[in-house]
Amino acid sequence: MKHRARKRFGQHFLQRVWAERVVAAIAPAADEVFLEIGPGQGALTVPLLAACRHVVAFEIDRDLAAALRAGTHAHLTVVEGDFLDRSVESIRGQLRDQRLDDARLRLAGNLPYNVASPILFKAIDLYEAGLPMVDAAVMLQREVADRLLAPVGTGEYGVLSVLIRHVAKVTRRLNLPPGAFRPAPEVHSSVVALTFHPPEPRPADLPRFRALVRAVFTRRRKTMSNALGAWPQPLPVAAAELLTRCAIDPQRRPETLDIPEFVRLADALTAAAAR
Repeated sequence: MKHRARKRFGQHFLQRVWAERVVAAIAPAADEVFLEIGPGQGALTVPLLAACRHVVAFEIDRDLAAALRAGTHAHLTVVEGDFLDRSVESIRGQLRDQRLDDARLRLAGNLPYNVASPILFKAIDLYEAGLPMVDAAVMLQREVADRLLAPVGTGEYGVLSVLIRHVAKVTRRLNLPPGAFRPAPEVHSSVVALTFHPPEPRPADLPRFRALVRAVFTRRRKTMSNALGAWPQPLPVAAAELLTRCAIDPQRRPETLDIPEFVRLADALTAAAAR
């Protein structure tokens, strides 16, 4: 029976000719193991299996998961359920069970547009929890890819730009038109690669840094002096003074701060709170 795309899962199935281009952009190697998110009908899964050591595929749709399991792929492990619910321990267990815990590990997937950002942050959480992933090569709505790559000072630059690029180098590998999928979405797509690295620069308090970035971008059209009013606790010193301490003009707007400046501001807030 032909599978009908389910809107609640954000399903858009990649066509074969485009799947070949996407896999070429991912550039799998024979010694690598892939965590694949949303394998769907296997458009990426099958060519990945032909080129790499093993694929552990996370599929939320039980019918698609069953169809993948019913195939004859010896080096495929299908995990039914939501990738966002998986802990680093459970993924390590999957790798250990297949004797893959020594492998070069990468992540790939055609991400549902409605949960792409949470999946990107989940991948970062897994990396920081010790899962030895080298990179993530994922298909996203082009608008999301543009935000990941946005230069400082532009309208697209925001939370995603800062928090992802703080821990990963982002490169665009391929652009895809709506017609690359069935059913065709209303938007264009891009394949981007995130090469993970330790936080750069490293803040004194990483959760506080991330919370600060999220807070001020809720007031992105305000000056930094006003945007800091979105911080959920009382500031230990006046916003203008805190900004002046780390050589940031209080009249600047959040989208004009680069990553080192956000780290410097978060560190100033951490130091002021400790006094």
